[in-house]
Formats: sequence, C-alpha cells, structure tokens
Amino acid sequence: MRLYCWGSVLVCLLASCDDNTASLGIYPMTDGITNSTAIYQLTTRSLLMDSVVAGSTISSLGLITDPETGAEVKADFAAQFYTFENYEFPARDLMIGTVDGEDQRGVVQCDSVELRFYFDDYYGDADNPMKMEVYELDSLNVLSEDSTYFTDMDLSAFVPEGAEPLCSRVFAPMDYNLDETTLTSSTHSHNVRVVLDKELGQRIMDKYYEDPTNFQDSYHFIRNVFPGVYVTTTGGKGTMLYVYVGTCNVYFRYGDADEPDSLYVGMARFSATPEVIQTTHFSNGDMSALVEDSTCTYLKTPAGICTEMTLPIDEVFSGQHATDSVSMASVTITRYNKEQTNYQLGTPSELLMVRKKDYYSFFRDGQVSDNRTSYTTSFSNTYNTYTFDNICRLLAYCKHEKMTEAQNAGISEEEWAEQNPDWNKVLLIPVTTSSNTSGSEVSVTHDMSLNSIRLVGGTTKIEMQVIYSKFYQE
Repeated sequence: MRLYCWGSVLVCLLASCDDNTASLGIYPMTDGITNSTAIYQLTTRSLLMDSVVAGSTISSLGLITDPETGAEVKADFAAQFYTFENYEFPARDLMIGTVDGEDQRGVVQCDSVELRFYFDDYYGDADNPMKMEVYELDSLNVLSEDSTYFTDMDLSAFVPEGAEPLCSRVFAPMDYNLDETTLTSSTHSHNVRVVLDKELGQRIMDKYYEDPTNFQDSYHFIRNVFPGVYVTTTGGKGTMLYVYVGTCNVYFRYGDADEPDSLYVGMARFSATPEVIQTTHFSNGDMSALVEDSTCTYLKTPAGICTEMTLPIDEVFSGQHATDSVSMASVTITRYNKEQTNYQLGTPSELLMVRKKDYYSFFRDGQVSDNRTSYTTSFSNTYNTYTFDNICRLLAYCKHEKMTEAQNAGISEEEWAEQNPDWNKVLLIPVTTSSNTSGSEVSVTHDMSLNSIRLVGGTTKIEMQVIYSKFYQE
C-alpha cells in the first residue's frame, strides 16, 4: 500500500472512562498501590490508500457512483478453483455419452458446465440490470501463490491477449426467473448463474482421463487443467455484488458397474475457496477532497482512506509519571451520524489498530491482532463508537523500542525518533475478521465492502485517559 496525506488534521479520538470502565486497572489501597489518572490529547489525519493487499475471500463485482465524491467505483475480480487432492471421476467404462443418438458406456461426455457466483450482500437496487463478461485466465501467466497482489493490479493482464470471453451475461442481484417462494426460502443462496459452452467441461474431463495426476492437487489443476476466470462488468451502473464463493460445476452421466441399465447424473464441483487465490481490482476515482477535509477524518473502503493516529508516548512516560506503571490506556473513536439518503454507504463493523511500520507485513503475512502492537474492535451501535479498551502494552512497547534501539545505535532518543518518524504512529483500518469455535481470531483482512464514515475531529479536542499505578510507602 502507498499512503498519501494532505495537511495536518487534528483528530477525533475520545479516550473515555464511563461508569462501566472507571475502575478498570485500579487496585485497592490495601494492596499498597496508589492510582492516578491523566488525560492526553491525540492527533490524527486522513491517509489515502491507493491500494491494499487483496487478501480477502470476498470478491466484489460491479460499478457504482460514489454518493460522496461523485466518482465511479468499479470492481472486477479473478478467481482460481480448488480441487480435492487426488480427485476422481467415475471409471471410464462407467461413463455414458451419446453417439449417433444412442447412449453408450465408455464415452466421456460433458453434458453441461456452469459457473455460479454466490453472494449474501450487495449495494444498489435488487432489479438493476448489469452486464458481465467472463474470461478464462492464462495458463502460461498464472496467479502465483508466492506473490502478493494489491487492489490496483490490472487483472486483465492475466487473460491471454486477444482472448474472447467465455460468456456474456446480463444479471441483477435478484433472479426474478425464480418464483417468490424460492427467492424467499431460507435455504436459497442468491447467486448469478453463468452457463458456458460445453467445450470447457469436456476439456476438464478429458484432462482427467488423459492423466489423473492433473487432479492430484489445486497446484496441478490450475496449471494443467483450468487456470480460473476473470470477471468484469461491461454495462450498467448502480450495483456492487459481494461474492463469497464461486463454483465451476461440470455435469455428466455415468452408470453402475453392477447394473448395466443404470443411469445417473453426476456433477464435478470446483470452488473458489480460501485455499486458492481470489483477488479483486478496484478503481475509486479521486478522493483527495475528502482527505483534505480538516473538519474530520475518514474511514473509507474498499482501498480508500484510513486514519493515522499519533500517540503521545513521550508525554505518557515523563514528568511526575516517569516512574509509574501504566495499567490502562483507553481510546474511543466517535462516528459522526450520517445523513439519510436512498443509497448510503455502510459503516465498517470492525476496526484494526496496527503500528504504521508494521502495516504492510501484517496483511502480507496474514497476521492476526496480538493485543500488543495490533488490536481489533467492533463498532458499537449503542454508543456510535469504536473503543480500544486498553492499549497500555502498545504504549510500553513503543517506549521500550525507542529507548533500546537508541542505546544500541549509540544516539540519543531524540535523534532516533527523528530517524524513525513513524515509531509512535498507528493506523486505524476497517477490516473483516473471523474466529474459530473457541473464539480465537484466525484471520484479519481488509474490509472490501462499500463503507464510508467520518470520525469526530478537526477543531474538536479529543482525549485519551491513562490510569497509572505505583506502590506507596506508609
């Protein structure tokens, strides 16, 4: 990611201690510990993110007009397909195909092949028509597992030059070809169905019977059988789909070895899953006017604007508190209420605080928050805020880093800070997290949905409350 900033924007960060949190970190006097509090002001500014690591499992597709900037926001995506290890079709002599109008065993034949793109959310009108085109990716220029892809990557570069689309399709978020009962059923998953020429399915099946090792794993399947698809919109405006999974379904017929007259319909399904690459390209238009707005800071996704926060670490660990222990440091970030419009962008549900110097490696390496140099929190609809309850370990970490690295370099802490201007800076970034069954965070990725909010700031003074503890002598 490349970050750009305009101006020096003073920010809106509340550090709060309400009735429910006022006693956090305070020890009883009988333990020989006394406590004190101090208030510090934080500064922030809006930073433009021209691109971010495209590591999300959600693929976006569509074209809309940003209601805040008036700029067009376009999204297209590329997806590979996963195969189970050592996948098997039925034995060749059990396959059934039609020859001269008659069904015959031992004939490998694809009856149909389709792509389905499943989505559980979208932006825009349910019946707004859009047109998509689907291209096969280049088997000689494969999206590599060893590479990091960003949201400004031109994914059409992975399509063979001069290639014709596999299919063109007009779609809308709601498929009104289905009856109302089906559309409203709890078991129905909204999707866009794209029927392809049977040639693709026939090729996939022939590759298996030529050499089953082509299906031994996804690496060989992608390079030897089917490298994936690139999907883009070529008509319409006003809709953005959030695709959570795509499938390639190949249909065929086969029989039972013990029943000569048996006939079954089979389907081979290959899915775009987290095990293979899914990457989205975004173009957001000009957002400089929002970044230059000195009355607030912004959080805007996808790949839009984040907020940089400068922590007053030297102040926290100096003066009368130089020998105290920080037991709590609380920061609350308040959102401005939105004006009600027909199509308003959403509010990020989760927020990551991560050191600016660690930002790139955090997403590149697929890290999760460690509650030391990175934290995640959720938006509170009740209070209209994001709250980081206790970042005292972050403050201590940054202070210790500055002190030890300056000593190791044989320079003063002031000189070291001048050489490392981001040592006390963090970024606030909208994210999507997932957890395992025990509640432990297992993934943190950029929020790729259409969100935009303003944070209180600018001329408003915002505070962070710190609680100190120290032993007292009787």
